[in-house]
Amino acid sequence: MPHDLASRVAERLTQLDMTERELSRKAGMSTKYLEHLLVCEPDFDPGGLLRIAAALGLTRHELLEGRDDLPPGQSEAAERPVLARLTEPECWDKLGTHGVGRIALPSEPGPAVFPVNYVVDTKTILYRTAEQGAAAPRSGASVSFETDRIDDDLSQGWSVLVTGTAERIDDAAAAERLAAKHDLEPWAGGERALWVRVRPTQVTGRHITTM
Repeated sequence: MPHDLASRVAERLTQLDMTERELSRKAGMSTKYLEHLLVCEPDFDPGGLLRIAAALGLTRHELLEGRDDLPPGQSEAAERPVLARLTEPECWDKLGTHGVGRIALPSEPGPAVFPVNYVVDTKTILYRTAEQGAAAPRSGASVSFETDRIDDDLSQGWSVLVTGTAERIDDAAAAERLAAKHDLEPWAGGERALWVRVRPTQVTGRHITTM
């Protein structure tokens, strides 16, 4: 734990562009005592660790155990990685019936990407958004949809990319039928009455494993 703690503090200092001297001043202790605390067991000075955590903008748990809200991929690459292509049936199997993915839409000055809750409906992707929202494309727009799974412990994972065209479900009766068929509640909440269907022209995927 002490070694992990010192490494975690060093990484956080780099992230915040803060020096060790600045941290010790904010935490109300000398630099030498700060260095001593980082190599001691956590119960040596719980109050001192709490001041260090506060100065770094972390909770005590995040300081001692690491943040659990960081993006995946924090671990090192596997020793003997293998990158393999997924077949289209394997891609649909990975997509499952529903989940969270990212929709990429044409925009200026460049493509915009938004996380969306999705369901799979007869080899198409459906999601809900606000009618005038940022994730609402025009019908016929070229779009991409991507989702993935990362295993940090094993340094393995997969990703699936669906490219195709967007279709706005503007017909109220059709939207009602979809709502009755699929329990799709966007995590973002709010009024998201527009259903959007992504009709694929290509489905590809990759899987990173080890030998």
